[in-house]
Amino acid sequence: MNIHEYQAKELLAKYGVSVPKGIAAMSVDEAVKAAKELPGSLYVVKAQIHAGGRGAGHFKNNPEGQGGVRLCKTSDEVKVAAEAMMGQVLVTKQTGEEGKEVQRLYVTDGVEIEKEYYCSVVLDRNTDRVSFMVSTEGGMDIEEVAENNPEKITHASIDPTTGMMPFHARKLAFSLGLEGDAMKSAVKCFMSLYKAFVELDASIVEINPLIVTDKNEVMALDAKMNFDENALFRQKLVADMRDETEEDENEREAKNWDLSYVSMDGNIGCMVNGAGLAMSTMDIIKLYGGEPANFLDVGGGATAERVTAAFKIILSDHNVKGILVNIFGGIMKCDVIAEGVIAAAKEVNLAVPLVVRLEGTNVEKGKELMAKSGLPIISADDLEDAAKKVVEATEKAQKAA
Repeated sequence: MNIHEYQAKELLAKYGVSVPKGIAAMSVDEAVKAAKELPGSLYVVKAQIHAGGRGAGHFKNNPEGQGGVRLCKTSDEVKVAAEAMMGQVLVTKQTGEEGKEVQRLYVTDGVEIEKEYYCSVVLDRNTDRVSFMVSTEGGMDIEEVAENNPEKITHASIDPTTGMMPFHARKLAFSLGLEGDAMKSAVKCFMSLYKAFVELDASIVEINPLIVTDKNEVMALDAKMNFDENALFRQKLVADMRDETEEDENEREAKNWDLSYVSMDGNIGCMVNGAGLAMSTMDIIKLYGGEPANFLDVGGGATAERVTAAFKIILSDHNVKGILVNIFGGIMKCDVIAEGVIAAAKEVNLAVPLVVRLEGTNVEKGKELMAKSGLPIISADDLEDAAKKVVEATEKAQKAA
């Protein structure tokens, strides 16, 4: 689960990470009011969307204008900036050309920046440990730094039995060339970031840029936090920060039905039981020249109602021109899948080719139900046969249209 920058800073501040003073605003008037409540004579107005690259982005209504991060010297300038952002669609390299509508702003106090750095805390799956990455190349994409200047990235892997120790933090600070008060401030910051990461069940904490101010204070000028959704049951504070308007509508509906769904760019919808089988299904569709439109795992114990909901979610994507249902019935019974597919196809007046491959528990009963349904369902013998048939049927349907 993602949260906004202002929410991430609120959480990090609770753990002792220094952040600029800032106030979230849900309207232009609130943004102006926020500026008047802040102490400084320099303000930063930031668009709040779940995507990076806001400052370098552009608004659809003004492609040549400024992006989603603007410096202002007066409350009147804050008003102008807020009016230019609020309700507009911001396009960044992470949103794609469709962009995202700005519904929240964050007005922060300006700070004097002496130097910018990069810092992130992630779970390194190669070592099964929480790891820090820091770099002197603050403000830049870490992928670009890793490709062009990998020597400028320092890693620190934290043993879970000891947790973050001061020597880890000092190693990171030394690699950034910090000393004196800035060194002490950095050590405190890194220790606090680790504590926040672990206690909040985060999957990533990224500070870019992490800055040193003119007072030698290390501060998070920006903040991005993602969280493990499987742990939200014990993270009510984090769960309450969910902004559903930033989520894909189909992915949100899938969550309501306890379905694992990820939207993609192709035109062949997939409904499968089991994450591994779903990945294999998408791979073999691509092998035979097709493009999957989604990842959708209905799980091992889905009911006919959940299958129907899954089917509707797939069909709500207007790019879908064909559907492949691939079920290996173990816990999940093939006849239950068949009932759900039939009910959904009738309810939505199915108008795209549907290929179904069933194998496992009650497979014959499931095939019999589909054969007697009166629906133009294309049956497949195995996964390879199913992939060939759905690609061919989809291409044929598109040419006919």
